[in-house]
Parts: sequence; structure tokens; C-alpha cells
Amino acid sequence: MRKSLQLQVEMTQEFGTCVFDVTLDCEDGAPVGGEVEHAALVTELALGAAPGARVGVRVHPVDHPSFQADMATIAGQAAKRLTHIMVPKVESVADVQLAEQALNEAGAHDLPLHVLIESPAALNRAFDIAAHPRVQSISFGLMDFVSAHGGAIPADGMGIQGQFTHPLVLRAKLEIASACHAHGKVPSHCVVTEFKNTEAIRMAAQKAARELGYTRMWSIHPDQIRPILQAMAPSEAQIEQASEIILAAQAAQWAPISHAGQLHDRASYRFFWQLIERAHHTGCRLPSGIQFFFSGDGKPARSVS
Repeated sequence: MRKSLQLQVEMTQEFGTCVFDVTLDCEDGAPVGGEVEHAALVTELALGAAPGARVGVRVHPVDHPSFQADMATIAGQAAKRLTHIMVPKVESVADVQLAEQALNEAGAHDLPLHVLIESPAALNRAFDIAAHPRVQSISFGLMDFVSAHGGAIPADGMGIQGQFTHPLVLRAKLEIASACHAHGKVPSHCVVTEFKNTEAIRMAAQKAARELGYTRMWSIHPDQIRPILQAMAPSEAQIEQASEIILAAQAAQWAPISHAGQLHDRASYRFFWQLIERAHHTGCRLPSGIQFFFSGDGKPARSVS
């Protein structure tokens, strides 16, 4: 956890913005019997994170004996320092409501929830879960999802190839992405366990972003972070095109324009602005005219509507 936080500081200095979150783990990270001490450690690390750091915490599931204590300690003491609380194994909106109640009881009334969908039953409720106003992001729990099928999905459904080809796994990923986009939430793609294979993680991130509609992706090893950023960031050509269109649209007071022989209006302006935002959040270099939008003196993003 400390290495991840230090890497976040180093890459923030390199890119000029925080380009990835660190989610400190209580669910799988805490030793059995040591949950209280681990929650205290996680709280200490969150409170001691560098200014501008993006730090969240994955607590235990809502039906775990340590859930309430996790929330009381971590959210109760470090809510103002955290970007989110992640709740694993969410099965229904009722689970989200329990997590929201625990946050409110801890005094963390504004802290967003990230949730993990990890079972076929939860997948069936993905749109309802995404609709909850406290939910900011949904992640797909690949390995638990495959395990929940009692052997009906082979083990290679968890691998780099099978997770993109097995129909049940692919359907789950698409449902979660669709549910998130339907309600303006962030879909976060699952892990790739082949962490020593840089090309595998890059390929998975590209597929997740370009074919399945995911805008974030989990890493389980520091070596995976850069390939994920590179795969999910727009190319220089895409940034150049988007910048030209947005600046021309701004000059036209957001009226329709012609660019390279194509008509563009507010619908395409939204698309290209979102591409520019993604470039900004992944640390890409932006033209000076576009950087103005992200400065204190620039027009806010909502001007691009």
C-alpha cells in the first residue's frame, strides 16, 4: 500500500495531474482476526496521503462481521481525505442502501460509493444499482463471477483470452458498462492476472475501452499502470482532431461548423470534449488553446454542452 501511494506521488509529478487512484484493501488485505488493526492502518495511510492524492478504501462486504467497524473507523475518521469507499459483493440496491446508511452514520454524507458486481444475481440488478445516486462507479469482479457459476464457466474464462470471448463473461461486462452509461456512472474493467505480460495488459485495456465501453480499469501490480494509461488515453491524432473541432466550435459560439468536410454540432462537440477530458485525466499533452479550459481562468467544462 505504501509503495502504491509513493508511485502515485511520483507519477503525479511526472504527468502534472493524478492519473490513477489507489484503493487500499480491507476485504482481501486484512488477515483473519486482524481486521480492526488493518482498518486502523488503512485509515492512517489515507490520512497521511500526499495533497492531491486520490485514495479510496475497499471495505468488507455488507454481510461481513467487520463491515460496520470498517465504515465507522475508516469513513468516520478519513472521509474528508478519501475519494470513495468501495463495497465488494454488492447483490442488490438494498446492499447499497446499507452502505449508504453506514456512511451517513459515520458522518461521511458526501463520500461516493464504488461497488463491485460479482455474481449472476447482482448482474441482473446492474441497472438498478447504477441508478442509485450514491453510486459513482461499478467494477466487475471477474474471478468471483466465474466461480459463482459452479464450474459452468471453465477456468480460462478468468484468463486474458477467455474473459473476452466466453459469452457469459462478455455479456456481464457489456451489461455493467451499459448500466453505468445509462445512469452517468463510471464503468471500471476487471483485473488481468497476467501481470508480467505487458502486451497482454495493453491488449486487455484496449479491448475494454474500444470495444466494451469501459473508461477505467483495475491494476493489481505497478507494472500494469502505464500500459493501462497508454491504452485508454486518446492518440495524438485524436487529440489534435478533437482540439481543432472544439476550438472552432467555441469560435462559432457552439453553432454547427464544417471541419475537414464534415458537419459537426453539439452532439459531436460533446463526444470530442469527452475525449479531451479523458486525455487530460490520463496526463496527455494538450494544445495551449485547450489547456485554457482546465486553468483557473478558463471556461468550465459545462460550457461545452
